[in-house]
Amino acid sequence: MATTSSEQRAPEEPAGPAETAAEAPESFTGLPGSVAVSHLSVYHWPAADGRRGGTPHMHLTCSEGYVVTAGRGAVQTLTASGYEETPLEPGTVAWFTPGTIHRLIEADGLRIVVLMQNSGLPEAGDAVLTLPPEHLADPEAYATATAIPPGAPRAEQARAARARRDLALDGYRRLRDARDPQALAEFHAAAASLVRHRLGDWRERWERGAAAAAAATGEQLDRLATGDVSHLADAAVRSRRPAEQGKFGMCGYLDVYRF
Repeated sequence: MATTSSEQRAPEEPAGPAETAAEAPESFTGLPGSVAVSHLSVYHWPAADGRRGGTPHMHLTCSEGYVVTAGRGAVQTLTASGYEETPLEPGTVAWFTPGTIHRLIEADGLRIVVLMQNSGLPEAGDAVLTLPPEHLADPEAYATATAIPPGAPRAEQARAARARRDLALDGYRRLRDARDPQALAEFHAAAASLVRHRLGDWRERWERGAAAAAAATGEQLDRLATGDVSHLADAAVRSRRPAEQGKFGMCGYLDVYRF
C-alpha cells in the first residue's frame, strides 16, 4: 500500500533529486480506472418468447456499462426493485451495478462497446447464469451446462452457447414471473456459493488493477502537493488490437482485448 506524503516528509520539504529517483511512484499502465472493454454483437438466435438476444446473467462484484455504437435493441434487467426494459440505440450509455440480472435483446444489428469493472473480471469469472435452481445447487452440473467446448468446431460451440442461453432463459423467466423477493434472494445466495472458491483470485485481480490504479492516483496527488512531478516523466502511449474475435460470450459474439 502506498505511503502518504505526511509519512514521507512534511509538505514544506520538497523531495530532492535522490529521493525522487528512489521513491518515484509506480505508474499504472492499464486502461483508465482499470476498466476493460470488448466489442459485442448480440446473438440473433430467437428464444422461446420470440425475441432474439443473449444469456441472462448476473455479476457479483462488478459494474458493467454499455456504449451503443450501432443498431437497436434493449436490455432487460431484474433486481430487488423489479423488472425493467431499457431501450438501446446509437448514443445510449447504460450501466448497472452488481446484483443486476440482465438480458440483452437484439432488434436491428445491435452493436455495443462494453465497459467492465475490475480489469474485465465479468468476462473472467464474475458472472452467474440464471439457470434453474437444480443446476445452481450442483457446481458440477452448473459447469457442465455452461461450458463452451474449447477447440471444438465453431458450429458445435454455437450449439453449446445457444443451449446454455435457452437453459438460462428458463430460470430467468421463473425469477421474473414469480415476482417473489425470496426467489431472487435464493438465486443470489446460490450464485455466491458457486463463486466462493474463486474469490481469492478475484481479490488479486482487484489489488493489481482497480486498487492499484486508485492508490497510484492518491500517491501522485500527494507528490504534486510537494512539488514532485517525477511521475510525469513516465508518460507513455499504448494501444491494442483485439486478441480474440467472434468469441462466444454470454450476450453475443465478443471481440476481446487483453490488457
